[in-house]
Amino acid sequence: MTRLVTGDDVARAADRIRYSVRRTPVLGPVDGLWIKPENRQRTGSFKVRGALNAVAGLTGHVLAQSSGNHGRAVAYAAARQGVKATVVLPETAPALKVDAVRALGAEVVVVPPGERESATAELLARTGATLITSADFAVIAGHGTVGAEIVTDLPDAGTVLVPVCNGGLLAGVAVAVKAYSPGTRVVGVEPELAADAADSFRTGRLTRWPVSRTYRTIADGLRAPVLGELAWEHVKTLVDDVVTVDEESIVAAQAFLFDRFGVVAEPSGAVATAAHLTGRAGSSGRATVAVVSGGNVAAPPLGARREQVSVEHG
Repeated sequence: MTRLVTGDDVARAADRIRYSVRRTPVLGPVDGLWIKPENRQRTGSFKVRGALNAVAGLTGHVLAQSSGNHGRAVAYAAARQGVKATVVLPETAPALKVDAVRALGAEVVVVPPGERESATAELLARTGATLITSADFAVIAGHGTVGAEIVTDLPDAGTVLVPVCNGGLLAGVAVAVKAYSPGTRVVGVEPELAADAADSFRTGRLTRWPVSRTYRTIADGLRAPVLGELAWEHVKTLVDDVVTVDEESIVAAQAFLFDRFGVVAEPSGAVATAAHLTGRAGSSGRATVAVVSGGNVAAPPLGARREQVSVEHG
């Protein structure tokens, strides 16, 4: 039987990374919504939490494949640990994310989106590096610290909305929330154009979408074609629902976050807020929290009216 991450694993991860991550606040409420702004996290996204937990204590060479934020986080963690990092990125990755990975000293291998997995497998066989995926056990435990902080800061939270890519963040948040606040709903959110997790949740079978479909969405950080297998075990056991949002709602949510919270969110980071604004996630009658998973975008969203605020990148 597959061992799932537990609340104790999340607590150990929190202790391990506590001096290396930022304790982001829970902000709100605005229009009935609280947010967890992980755009303020080191490297500009939540990903650094799992990467630091996974890389801690490793020696040698680490390898990751990513749409951008996971690769940047692994490069950051490797630099802190003093180990070599290689990151495989798709040629569609935003230049801002590619440049950020290189700036941290990692070797970057850029390939067509459909070749990410095969290129990573070839590098793994050739180098013998330690592969850090975005839904490994240690990564899920590290990401769980997001959920632990939410229920600590807002113990009456009724619903936590979480963006879904490979499922590592959703799995980790679900572990922590259900361990410390069992009555709180955990809802995954993904774009309609990359809805493999919603299909998996609906059918009860892990479902893969072709890259040609998932790469249609503007949410470049949520284009993974399938949930990680370990993440899926957590999702089907602990998550209450997985819903989808359209592209227009994502853009509107970016503008809402900037105008009402002063938060610059990349499209991937705005999907949870979009689910609240469109009513797709339903309501528990208690506080709703949306995880803003990242802010690695070159400019504020179209339609935002306030002057641009700076985003902390660590």
